[in-house]
Amino acid sequence: MSESKDRAGKALADYDRPSVAVDVAVLTYLDGELRVLVVDHHLGGRALPGTFLHRGERLVDAAERALRDKAHITGLKFHQLRMFDDPDRDERGWVISMAHTAAVPVTDLPGDAALHVVHGGAVDGDLAFDHADMVRLAVDDLRARYAAQVDPDRLLGEEFTVLDLRLLYQAIFDRTLQKDSFRRHVVAALDSTGRLSSPGHGRPAELFRRRGTAQLPVQAAVLLTG
Repeated sequence: MSESKDRAGKALADYDRPSVAVDVAVLTYLDGELRVLVVDHHLGGRALPGTFLHRGERLVDAAERALRDKAHITGLKFHQLRMFDDPDRDERGWVISMAHTAAVPVTDLPGDAALHVVHGGAVDGDLAFDHADMVRLAVDDLRARYAAQVDPDRLLGEEFTVLDLRLLYQAIFDRTLQKDSFRRHVVAALDSTGRLSSPGHGRPAELFRRRGTAQLPVQAAVLLTG
């Protein structure tokens, strides 16, 4: 049976084909800073966990395989960002990559995970290919979600103080947030636990948890993004 052809009389084999890759920007929060998971790349330097798509494989399956084989992570929820398709993005040849992202508590990552600090969407340290651009896009995605809901990825766990929450948001949005204004914008999305934080760093403070879907008012986006 002859190969199917398009209206121009060309078969699929007549077209150039790029290699297809996936890369995953895994964001987390540690010691008051936003961070991204990186791995050693076999060509040298650091990169996001990634791999090439295998024949008959779905993008989501390749992304799961990259996290498992390169970062020793399984069961992570992630979503697609966009395709990176600059023909010159990879010096090895024509490679397009579907960037994915996830945000998880640091306790969900392996204890020996390598984490680079992210300031204002920029990664401290060089990353291979266009992975720094992928991180910036992942941070934009994170900010959009965090401007709409209180910590939807549970980076702080289930219970936290308003100070904890403000420090997290300052790290994500890379800006200082006035404590009274911040509290006023988030308090309606929180429920008090009726308990205080454990003594340690500073005075014990009231502990909160998210209320329902923890939706933030539209005005919160103005406060957070300026």
